Amino acid sequence: MSELTTKLPTDTWVVASWEEFIEMADSPTYKKAKCYYRNGQMRIETMAVGPDHSRDNAITVFAINLFGTIKGISLNALDNCSYRKTGVRECQPDVSYYIGERAKLAPRGSSIASLDVTPPPDLAIEVADSTLADDIGEKRLLYEELKVAEYWVVDVQKCEIIAFAIIADNGSRRIARSEVLPGLTIALLEEALRRSRTQDQSQVGAWLLTQLQQQ
Repeated sequence: MSELTTKLPTDTWVVASWEEFIEMADSPTYKKAKCYYRNGQMRIETMAVGPDHSRDNAITVFAINLFGTIKGISLNALDNCSYRKTGVRECQPDVSYYIGERAKLAPRGSSIASLDVTPPPDLAIEVADSTLADDIGEKRLLYEELKVAEYWVVDVQKCEIIAFAIIADNGSRRIARSEVLPGLTIALLEEALRRSRTQDQSQVGAWLLTQLQQQ
């Protein structure tokens, strides 16, 4: 296996050509890394994922899937799926969703999802333990350009979710209630995250089920 001809810093945004980014992103060395590219800059995240990050990721996915099941909303979730617009941008959200009539548009296969042929997801979620500033900053701009309908950042340290609705002119605005999942409040999800600190996931699930059935 040949060595990389270009070695650039990881876990920070650095100026790079698309070709340099692809060389690193497609290298076996970074097979388990998360890769991002926008506006002539790249970020390769190699930081390990801790238990709190993993737990919040699991609770968030469980809560959304339970909500969709109870409310009869079609969903297709993808975990750590990479999306690539050739020569322009790439991202790898912790979780992404295709929702409602667009659920059937979720990509399949073993390679990176090509945004040249696949539409972007409706919802992209980043779980932030040590990357919060970047997730609400540079990555938010990336997801605005990607034209997802909503972008959420789960703040592991505070058990909070910073949710944005993406608007047509590549901007975004804070929301307290999901627009792609009508009836789902961010406050409910945040309470589920807080409960997960002292309760097991079955207990949190039972509480969520009761709350959703009362809506």
